[in-house]
Amino acid sequence: MVKGLYTAYTGMIMEQNRMDILSNNLANSATNGYKKEGSTARAFEAQLALKIKDTSDYNLPKKLGYVHMGTKIGETYTDWSQGNFEVTDNSEDLAIAGDGFFALSYTNKQGETTVKYTRDGAFKVNAAGYLVTKDGDYVLNQNGAMNGDAAEGNYVRIDPTMPFRVNELGYIIQNNQTIGRVGVVDFEDYNYLQEYGENMYDLVDGGQSVASDATVEQGVLEKSNVNVVSEMVDMITVSRAYEANQKLIQTIDSTLEKAVNNVGKV
Repeated sequence: MVKGLYTAYTGMIMEQNRMDILSNNLANSATNGYKKEGSTARAFEAQLALKIKDTSDYNLPKKLGYVHMGTKIGETYTDWSQGNFEVTDNSEDLAIAGDGFFALSYTNKQGETTVKYTRDGAFKVNAAGYLVTKDGDYVLNQNGAMNGDAAEGNYVRIDPTMPFRVNELGYIIQNNQTIGRVGVVDFEDYNYLQEYGENMYDLVDGGQSVASDATVEQGVLEKSNVNVVSEMVDMITVSRAYEANQKLIQTIDSTLEKAVNNVGKV
């Protein structure tokens, strides 16, 4: 076994995984509330090489040493840091300043309704007065967000013919009266949040909701926390590391070719 081949191969697999994650970050650099991802690497555990069929020592194979098989993909993590705010002056646009998520009542193609969470506050008021996402998912009030209840009674609803204001606590004020509250919820451990797709997250079993101390900003949107320049620099670094591993495989392959075709003839 030529250990260098396996070491370079695992290095290429690792860099390919990093490239996939960086590409996804760049593709979502303009997505409201998107949180960038990163990856970690781990060394393979040392494997002890043995001399097989060794009967010289009570039928116990002798140890030849340790074999290290390069690197392997570790965990993919999410950077939950807040993105920059963009002022839109649109009263239907909301942003969370601090830790927390908006809660949505989401219905899939099978007709199943569950609660999803997002940082994207690009909402709109539909003809019936409900506050919804661009895809028509209903925004939940504080009760629905904290209890994970996607029932219709927890939808945020206002008079679509009148202007409204949202204060820092998320209370909706219309005609000088408080008529509801936009739900904002936080979680004890973000490791229980799982990407669902469409810029939303699921709370998996074991996750616990807690009250959020974040404030709600009206007329602004939170942009993604992806630094495009930084991601492109990292892509160049990954490309060079991938090429280095590729060249190592080519070098070892050339050496093996000479060993077989030239040295073997002697």
